[in-house]
Amino acid sequence: MFHRIAREARSAAPSRRGAVGKGCLIALAVAAALAVLLAVVGIGGYNGLASSQENAKAKWAEIDNQYKRRFDLVPNLVETVKGAADFERGTLEAVTEARASVGRAQLPANLPTDSAQLQAYLQAQQSLGGALSRLMVVAEQYPALRATENFKDLQSQLEGTENRIAVARRDYIDAVKTYNTKLATFPSNVIGGFFRFERLSQLEVDASERAVPKVDFGGKK
Repeated sequence: MFHRIAREARSAAPSRRGAVGKGCLIALAVAAALAVLLAVVGIGGYNGLASSQENAKAKWAEIDNQYKRRFDLVPNLVETVKGAADFERGTLEAVTEARASVGRAQLPANLPTDSAQLQAYLQAQQSLGGALSRLMVVAEQYPALRATENFKDLQSQLEGTENRIAVARRDYIDAVKTYNTKLATFPSNVIGGFFRFERLSQLEVDASERAVPKVDFGGKK
């Protein structure tokens, strides 16, 4: 009897070892599949954040380029307007001072992440835009000035630049919204925290400004 039980136990042992080995293989396969899944999700999340960040960088660069273009137009515009007899000195001084304020409001070369710094920069730019608009209104009172080719060319360039600024601002707002939303949602928030992606500062503008109005200083009259 004892010998029979021992023989049965010896014959059953390989079966149990086979079952355990099969279970280990299944567990390893599941673990490997989970690891692959996590890697795919991680890579996809990282690439999505990186792509959105690069898009925001491109949109910010376009805003900065258009602001710089306007900044460079101002000296020539001021010199041209100075040629008009009795042109309002206060208007010219306001434009010159606003341009100087823009020059003092510097931002990092990369994307802006400091909200206060960004708003100070934008306020300086808006002040310059307002001063230029007032200058153009005053210029309406000087037909001889408006008739000069140099003034008309500068007027046209300024109109185009203002419109491109409006488009660039809208595009940047949308790009930052997309990026920040990804950074705040799972699993991208985990990936973003691990790789130290930073939330971007959003432009604070009225809804009406996002409609991209067509700027016209009267150059086509």
